Amino acid sequence: MAAPRQVERPLSPHLQIYRFTITMAMSIIHRITGVGLYLGTVLLAWWLIAAATGPDAYAVFLGVAASWLGKLILFGFTWALIHHLLSGIRYFFWDEAKAFDLKSADAMSWLAAIGGLAFTVLVWVAAVVLRGVM
Repeated sequence: MAAPRQVERPLSPHLQIYRFTITMAMSIIHRITGVGLYLGTVLLAWWLIAAATGPDAYAVFLGVAASWLGKLILFGFTWALIHHLLSGIRYFFWDEAKAFDLKSADAMSWLAAIGGLAFTVLVWVAAVVLRGVM
């Protein structure tokens, strides 16, 4: 009886083989912002509960939200929301089998990344100008 022939199988690619691309980064950031939004709903719940509880509880919330750390967290939450939205639109196009070529995928990824930051800054500038939030 002859010994079974050993088949040469390809090795699974690993991180040293792949070139890090913008689409890879955006996929990772999309997941991170999704978790951030999930955790950020605690802020929304705190705001609503404080508003429903009364002026003292709301004053505590406003004190925390108006601090530099509170503003940084709210800025991050705003960015996560806008970034996740734009990245989700990018995934929607891919679900419809549009913009799959490398150039379009990269362009949409950069557009979502830059657009997320730009729209976040615009929202905060509008908040400062219109309401004097800072």
